[in-house]
Amino acid sequence: MLFQDRIFYHIYPLGLCGAPERNDAAPLTESGDVPFFAVSEAWADHMQSLGCNAVYIGPLFESTSHGYDTRDYRRVDRRLGNNAGFRRWVDACHERGIKVVVDGVFNHTGREFPAFKNLREKKWDSWGKDWYCQVNFDGTSPLGDDFWYESWRGYPELPRLNVWNPKVADELMDVVRFWIENFDIDGIRLDCADVLDFEFMRRLRRETESMKPDFWLMGEVIHGDYGRWVAPGMLHSVTNYELHKGIYSAHNSHNYFEMAHTLRRLFGEYGLCRDAVLYNFVDNHDVDRIADKLDVAEDLFPVYMFLFTIQGIPSVYYGSEFGIHGRKADGSDAPLRPKLILEDMEETDLTRWIRSLARLRSSRKELIYGEYVELLLTNRQYVYSRRLRDEACVVALNNDDSEAGMDINLPVSGNGIEDLMSGERIPAENGRVHVVLRGHEGRIYQVK
Repeated sequence: MLFQDRIFYHIYPLGLCGAPERNDAAPLTESGDVPFFAVSEAWADHMQSLGCNAVYIGPLFESTSHGYDTRDYRRVDRRLGNNAGFRRWVDACHERGIKVVVDGVFNHTGREFPAFKNLREKKWDSWGKDWYCQVNFDGTSPLGDDFWYESWRGYPELPRLNVWNPKVADELMDVVRFWIENFDIDGIRLDCADVLDFEFMRRLRRETESMKPDFWLMGEVIHGDYGRWVAPGMLHSVTNYELHKGIYSAHNSHNYFEMAHTLRRLFGEYGLCRDAVLYNFVDNHDVDRIADKLDVAEDLFPVYMFLFTIQGIPSVYYGSEFGIHGRKADGSDAPLRPKLILEDMEETDLTRWIRSLARLRSSRKELIYGEYVELLLTNRQYVYSRRLRDEACVVALNNDDSEAGMDINLPVSGNGIEDLMSGERIPAENGRVHVVLRGHEGRIYQVK
């Protein structure tokens, strides 16, 4: 399946680069002809060094504030640079074997988008009145317009696009074509896919396959049956918020049954999306950093081991590989999206741990394509394997404060197991091995 072998790095560029909160339309370069993109190529080197071979970066469209209130679909936000600069950055990523996926904000626009400006100026006589949902000239908007319109989740700054209007749908298809032809992007993450029209997404799948056969579509979906979105003719993947919640909650409550139950519910024999390849993460630009969600800091290590060894596509949110903190404050997402200067960031044991996990995942096909097999499960210990034909890796996690010993049946024939990080070998007796893990430790073995 597309992108199943990818490890993502996730960048929120307006935050990473410390862009101004409001776009005053003043270019940040001396000349619009100068190729400029605020995310330096050093970040591409860092991603490659970390072991990531894909990046999800966004939002990028010209916008007014946080990036999701679009002004212009065909221009890189001037706070980040210009189109030529972003194309050069994409080329730099491709030279390093890194696929580039950008945000597709197609559910709504900002109020400074041309169609909405036309609606405000011309009212009944506007061409923009048919571009938005439930425009009603008998009411008023929360922002003082003498008409009413549907917005995204009640935020009047984000009027909802009418994708059922063929002109709107055609324009959005042209926008995608523009980004593929001009920037050679490899995929789109559909913002608010959980409220986008399904026929629109089916059309997007058909048309992008004709534009670029290996183009990847991933949707932002929080709740619901993920199998409705990840299906033939629909999206290739969606955000796995269900597992995200299970990961930190299971560690904090010493209840590994929660993580295991989530995997059974999603991918079990009668799972909601048994054959889907979901986009897995422990934090992102909309939720608190994993370092702040965990009660015990040492749990960062088994958490990331789980992320990199379970079925699906792992993603690392920029800065979290250094263990940085960030919580929402006073309703603001700004603390989750800080400015970072790469040269000032110091590698930690966690950074090196994530790099090792990425290397192992990329080198062991069973960790990418293998069948998940649960071997042992208690509240505080969890052992599973990823099995591909006669090859298997075994992952053991200990969520207890104390050392724990575990007896494990080998998932395939072998004389024992080898720790893929330390090289330690443990012989098998009658097809079983005994492993001992320190508190809050994770280990990954290969059956030999």
